[in-house]
Amino acid sequence: MNIASIHNLFLKCKSVSIDTRKIEPNSLFVAIKGERFDANTFAEEALEKGASYVIIDDDAYYIDQRTILVDDSLVALQELAKFHREYLKLPIIALTGSNGKTTTKELIAVVLSKKYTTKATVGNLNNHIGVPLTLLSFNSETEIGIVEMGANHKKEIEFLCELAKPDYGYITNFGKAHLEGFGGVEGVIEGKSEMYQYLLKSDKLAFINLEDPIQVEKSKILKSFSFGINKETADVNITEVKANPFVVISCSSFTISSHLIGLYNANNINAALTIGKYFGVADLAIKEALESYIPENNRSQLLTKGINQIILDAYNANPSSMNVAIENFLQLDNPNKIMILGDMFELGQESQQEHKAIVTLLFNEKNVTSYFIGKAFYDNRIDKNNFHFYETFDAFSSRLKETKIENSTILIKGSRGMALERTLDFL
Repeated sequence: MNIASIHNLFLKCKSVSIDTRKIEPNSLFVAIKGERFDANTFAEEALEKGASYVIIDDDAYYIDQRTILVDDSLVALQELAKFHREYLKLPIIALTGSNGKTTTKELIAVVLSKKYTTKATVGNLNNHIGVPLTLLSFNSETEIGIVEMGANHKKEIEFLCELAKPDYGYITNFGKAHLEGFGGVEGVIEGKSEMYQYLLKSDKLAFINLEDPIQVEKSKILKSFSFGINKETADVNITEVKANPFVVISCSSFTISSHLIGLYNANNINAALTIGKYFGVADLAIKEALESYIPENNRSQLLTKGINQIILDAYNANPSSMNVAIENFLQLDNPNKIMILGDMFELGQESQQEHKAIVTLLFNEKNVTSYFIGKAFYDNRIDKNNFHFYETFDAFSSRLKETKIENSTILIKGSRGMALERTLDFL
C-alpha cells in the first residue's frame, strides 16, 4: 500500500498513536520497534482497544484487512507525516535551539491562539518520532502549526526540516548542549544552523534576535523579521527588559509583566511578542496572552515551600542554561540565597571542565550556600565553607533532612536525569 492510500485511511481516523496505553477509539496505531521491545507484538491489542488500523513491519503479526504491512513502520510514519503536511498546506513555524525551545514554543502558541486556530508540539515531542506525530496532529481546522525540533547530532535538524517543510524558523540560541553528540560548540552552531540553510534554499523567513551575534551572522542573506533591545534597526524594538525575579518587557506603547523568572526568559518572551506582531495579533491580545502564561513541568517555576521561595528549574541543564540561571539568581535582591545544582549530562569529553567552570564561577560568592550533587560535580569538589558536594542524591537528601532551611530563596537546577524536583520533598 502506498503512502497516499495510507493517508486516505488516516484521514478516517481520529488520531494516531505509537503507544497502546494511549489508544483512542478510531485511531491509527503505528508499531515502532524500540530498543527493548517490538511494538508489532502490540498490534492485536491496539485493535482490541479500538484502533481502526494498525501499521506493522513484520508479516508474522498480520491480523486482517485492518493491518497495513510496510517495510519499516518508522519510515512509514515519517513519510505519512510528510505527505500530510503537503496535503494541508498550512503555514508552519519551526523552532530549535540549545535552551528555551519548549517555553518559547508555548509562548508563541498562546500569542497566536489569540487570532488563529493554532496547534503546537505537545510537551517535548521534538525528535524523529515526535515531529511526525506533531505534524499528524494538525488538521483542516489548523490555521498555523508550530513545530519544536530538538537535536543531539548534526543533520538531525536538516532531516526534521525536510519532514515539516517550515515556512518560518526561529533558533532560540546556540549554547553548550549535547556537546557529546555535536562534537563541541562549533558542531552545535553548525547543527542548529541547518534550519537557516533550509529556509534559505526554500526562500522562507527567519525570525532573528539581534542580541545574538551568531544569529545575525548566520542569517545575513535570509529573509528575516527581527527583534532587539533598543535597536532602531529591529522590526520590533524592545525598549526595556527587567527581571527581579519576574520578567517585565516594554515595547513601544505597552508593557508585559510576565510570570516567567530570570533574564534568560526575556528573549523567549520577545520572540513570541515579535512573531505575534508579524502575524498581526493586536498589541493588547499579545499582552494578555503573555501575561496569562504560567510555567509548569519544572521549568522556571517560582514556588513557596513553608517560608522559603524556590526557583525550580529542574527540567534540564547544560553549561549555557546553568550559567544564565546562576547569573540571574545572583542578581536577585533576596539576602538569604541557596543553590542546589545537579550534574549536567551529555557533555562527553567536555564534562570535567564544564563542571569545574561552574564551581569556579561561584568560588568568590561568599553569601550564597551552594550544594553540588552528582558524580561530575563531586569529582571537582573543593574545600570551602559555603560549598557542599554530594556524589549521590541520596547522600544529599540525608543531609537535607538534618538541615533547617528558613526564609531563604533557593535555586534548584540540574539535568533531567538528576530529577532534582525530589528536593521539594525535603524542604
